[in-house]
Amino acid sequence: MSTLYIAFTDSEIRKQAGGVARQLRDPRFPELRFRYSTADRTRGAWHVVVRGKWGKAGNYPGINAKLMQSTLPAILARRSADPDATSTTTSWTTVGDALTWYADRMSRDRGLSAKRKASAQSALKCHLVPRLQDLALSGLNRASLDRLLMWPMQERYELSFVRSVYGVLAVAFRQATRLSLLGTNPMADLKFTDFVRTRIKPKPARLRGDDLPVLLQGLADRIEMAPLETMLALMMLCHGTRLGETRLARWKSINLATGQWFIPAADTKTKVEHTLPLTAQTCALIERYRAIQQTAGYEGPFLFPGRAGGAISATLASTLFKVMAKGEWSSHDLRKVARTGWMDLGIDYLVGEMLLNHAMKDLDATYIHTTAEGLKRQALQTWHTHLEQHGLTPLLSRTGAGR
Repeated sequence: MSTLYIAFTDSEIRKQAGGVARQLRDPRFPELRFRYSTADRTRGAWHVVVRGKWGKAGNYPGINAKLMQSTLPAILARRSADPDATSTTTSWTTVGDALTWYADRMSRDRGLSAKRKASAQSALKCHLVPRLQDLALSGLNRASLDRLLMWPMQERYELSFVRSVYGVLAVAFRQATRLSLLGTNPMADLKFTDFVRTRIKPKPARLRGDDLPVLLQGLADRIEMAPLETMLALMMLCHGTRLGETRLARWKSINLATGQWFIPAADTKTKVEHTLPLTAQTCALIERYRAIQQTAGYEGPFLFPGRAGGAISATLASTLFKVMAKGEWSSHDLRKVARTGWMDLGIDYLVGEMLLNHAMKDLDATYIHTTAEGLKRQALQTWHTHLEQHGLTPLLSRTGAGR
């Protein structure tokens, strides 16, 4: 291979593109090599050679001569400790460059739910980019992150929210490093607890077992005038389901003959399909709700239809819950009160976890697989009988409403 020694500059690289040399070197940087692309000599690649081992550092002209020379010392330091370490460098110079890349990548990731994308995009747009976009990548460390992001945020927001924003930043850099877009991850040795030592406590439940009579009476009073949000709340209360997997329910997934509600994997947080038994009480509730829908002229596929022919959106569902609850509780509080109720009724812990569709350890999953359906049905029957004792019965038929 023909090699030509030059002083590495962009103008010299462009000049030699018209020649025949395949490889360029610079006596000032003995470990650095530049090789022209065989298909297009306006392009090329940088390589760093340490102890005879080659490592590609980046593509030209994306990585120009000046940038390559400025990042070479860091690459050599990394590879002097480990010759097999990556030589990758990048055209990114600021944290904002990395965040821009991640925002674009995430927006086109079909593996992420719309809710997760919206949450991460909000963290990027409202907090990470405004606070960190001008920070040099080489300057991202504990001190700068604490000064620019963590300490100002903890003054204004709940620690659980600060942690979620920090998590988006950590994932962005971890992904970029995994794809060799960064030679090293500047956040590799950082942890959230480096900045915040206070233990984040779970939010207290705003619904308790003692609240069930008033809650169920309120739902009974409004089911005819506001059936959609009332039934959405009832399905979550009766089964402990999440808002996302409940609002997406389809009529074809409800089988009153066999007494089962099937939730496909695509609709669950764990991405594992979920089947819930339907008791006599919930079958009666569903039949009443279906009759209300049909009387109103709806024959579509969704239990909880929204606009444009789809299911109700997460945003609209949350808004309806706020109006219905008058800000006193949230949709997640329905799931919490169900879980607490199961514990109080002596329902087995693993059965409760299974009903909530929490991720299972392998051993737990094996146990559940062999005994699942009967235990789930027995647990929900116990729970729904308990709910009847606290005011569910009037909701099960039109004639019983408001009794």
